[in-house]
Amino acid sequence: QVRLVESGGGLVQAGGSLRLSCAASGSTRSINTMGWYRQAPGKQREFIARITSGETTTYADSVKGRFTISRDNANNTMFLQMNSLSPEDTAVYYCQGVISYRGYWGQGTQVTVSS
Repeated sequence: QVRLVESGGGLVQAGGSLRLSCAASGSTRSINTMGWYRQAPGKQREFIARITSGETTTYADSVKGRFTISRDNANNTMFLQMNSLSPEDTAVYYCQGVISYRGYWGQGTQVTVSS
């Protein structure tokens, strides 16, 4: 079992930046891939970025070049640096940790980008 807690969301103007954090506790050594997803009102949850235990990263086309995912294994924390934000990035952002092909989710953090 692992517990994930996101933080760092908030209100930002278009063109601005935010840094999200995801703190993991519990069976953190068992976590392989970690990722970020988001869900906008009325839309399905969508993949944003993932990072493996070997720090290989993958991004959705919609955020490539603007968002950067990273992880600090020593402190069991994952980050999402978000730059050049636009109103289309407004959503609840969730982190996910995968253990033995099972995904664990945080409670989400709201990101709102004003125009």
